[in-house]
Amino acid sequence: MAAERESLIDYPSLFPIKVMGAADPAFEPAMVAIALEHDPGFDAATLERRPSRSGTYVGLTLTVTATSREQLDALYRALTGHPLVKVVL
Repeated sequence: MAAERESLIDYPSLFPIKVMGAADPAFEPAMVAIALEHDPGFDAATLERRPSRSGTYVGLTLTVTATSREQLDALYRALTGHPLVKVVL
């Protein structure tokens, strides 16, 4: 019987996280701060931004360097717990 892998991700690796939130001036800086908290090497210049058609929401793609499952879990918890965040994928 082959040993099962604990993760489908090879660490470390670049890992994109999509975050949708309110089109609020504080949203993007808050998401960058959370990304930096969990990945000190996060480069905000790599952030991708897509406003919604109506301009009510904005979608961000944060590409972090994933180093462990624990790091990603903590990052997802921090993002989903932020009041301006609607969805994290």
